[in-house]
Amino acid sequence: MRAMILAAGRGERLRPLTDTCPKPLIKVGGIALAVRHIHKLKAAGIQEIVVNSAWLSDKIVAALGDGSTFGVHIIHSVEVPGGLETAGGIVQALPYLGDEVFLVVNGDTLIDCDYAKLTQIKLPDNALAHLFLVRNPEHHPQGDFSLNERSAIMAGGAYTFSGAALYRPAAFAGLKPQRMPLRPLLDSWLAQGQLQGSVLPGAWFDVGTAERLQQAEAYLQRASQDGSNTGSFDL
Repeated sequence: MRAMILAAGRGERLRPLTDTCPKPLIKVGGIALAVRHIHKLKAAGIQEIVVNSAWLSDKIVAALGDGSTFGVHIIHSVEVPGGLETAGGIVQALPYLGDEVFLVVNGDTLIDCDYAKLTQIKLPDNALAHLFLVRNPEHHPQGDFSLNERSAIMAGGAYTFSGAALYRPAAFAGLKPQRMPLRPLLDSWLAQGQLQGSVLPGAWFDVGTAERLQQAEAYLQRASQDGSNTGSFDL
């Protein structure tokens, strides 16, 4: 399986930090968010990783390089100024993601779980994507989706999409690499019964503001002190 780290966002709500540092290179617990993802992907057996970028792309490319420092192979998908949004970014990177199901994670998130638990999910033949959901956080109380007992995603707002998902390449077949949000595609797959999901098996932080960055830092400190984390952050 191959993976993609979404790293093209501007990070407006984290300014002024993101004026000079792209959000996925923001450090939590002394380690850049994107680097944490790379380590965890490698531990799950994924060595082929695509990283997209738009804002301060040169810094992302320089910091991550070809991946050899981390024992993986990284391909950089550099986008036009302003970026292509999530779906457009995936479409542009599609030639590098292979013919099988691939994993996508948001570069500005902190996820405390074994990524092998994500890669081991099997998509049924009719599903185009499997979304990993979290209970609605305080900053997104309205949520995005609900789940039924068969892991089928439904309209509703009990859960928030974590940004981590498995996709079939066919989900994006025929689309052009242009600025394109993901949500309309998700809604289309949902309407056609081609979307499934499950609850993310671990702690999750969307490090999108200074306050949530502090919350993520505090979580790592607590986990380190009481030994309650999975061990995946002992890098």
